[in-house]
Amino acid sequence: MLTFAPIRAHSPHSSRARSRSRALTVYRRRQRRHRLAAGVCIAILGLGFLAAPLPALAQRGEKVPRIGFLGLGLSGPSLVGEAFRQGLRDLGYVEGRTIVIETRLAEGRAERLPDLARELVRLGVDVIVAAGPAIQVAKEATSTVPIVVANSGDPVAAGLVPSLSRPGGNITGLSTLSPELSAKRLQLLREAIHGLSSVAVLWNPDSPEQSAEFRALQAAGRSLGIQLHVLQVRAAGDFDAAFATATRLRAGALVTFGDGFTFTHRARILELAARAELPAMYAYQEFVDAGGLMAYGPNLPDLFRRAAVYVDKILKGARPHDLPIEQPTRFELTINRRTELLLGLQFSDSFLMQAQKIID
Repeated sequence: MLTFAPIRAHSPHSSRARSRSRALTVYRRRQRRHRLAAGVCIAILGLGFLAAPLPALAQRGEKVPRIGFLGLGLSGPSLVGEAFRQGLRDLGYVEGRTIVIETRLAEGRAERLPDLARELVRLGVDVIVAAGPAIQVAKEATSTVPIVVANSGDPVAAGLVPSLSRPGGNITGLSTLSPELSAKRLQLLREAIHGLSSVAVLWNPDSPEQSAEFRALQAAGRSLGIQLHVLQVRAAGDFDAAFATATRLRAGALVTFGDGFTFTHRARILELAARAELPAMYAYQEFVDAGGLMAYGPNLPDLFRRAAVYVDKILKGARPHDLPIEQPTRFELTINRRTELLLGLQFSDSFLMQAQKIID
């Protein structure tokens, strides 16, 4: 017997119910997807806010520390400027994001420094980094903005601070003061050049921070039996006359000091020394790297890297008068063998063994 399943009629009400159920399911799925996407977007935006560049944060009220960098030097890439920036990077600062550096350089013209210093003060910088003649100018421009000395011969003799251990006021930093430094340079010159009896000295009398080294050099000259011819140079135009005098007096060698004026004009000094065929002892290795005969002194880039440490401490709340001024404890002798040969010299093996760096 054949049996047949009953045919059920489609109710319009049940069809609409199923359609509504399917639509509701699709809607709920879409809603879940939208909520998930919204959550991801919120998370991304939150991370983006945390990682936002600091200038953007500054627009929302965050304060970005500003450092004034004041110097006598020439504009453009600078060895000491880059060393200072590297010191900041080593401490975790990012220029343009977590720190702003306002650089003002006098292009070798000391008379421009006062205006540049006052400009930094008007900008409201949190600290000023200065070296050489810029230090005194910065001090005259402000008694409230902290000043970090990156390189000063004798800040006490220059009247910048009452003492190295307790500088007081708004100045601290690093000093290259070492009474035996000049004497050692003269002694090394005599060891290198047999029969040396007279030495020309480039001296800037407007740089009182070098006065202690100058006095030590004079005492060493008397002790070693070497006559010193002091040639005063206050401006770039004085160098030609100074070297002409050294030639006329038949000086056997030349000594310079580590002040900012000499360092700024090192290219001209090296040129004139080479033209006069005058063996010279400089204060910093950078002179030897550029063709000078030899140098004895502290590592200059290290001083500026250390200046960044002082800036960091001050930005974190330390007061300048509570930070003792540091002095270098290590000095290096650098010799340029190529310049030695060009000058017709022949250094002994025992002398060469004293050098920490030899440029061939």
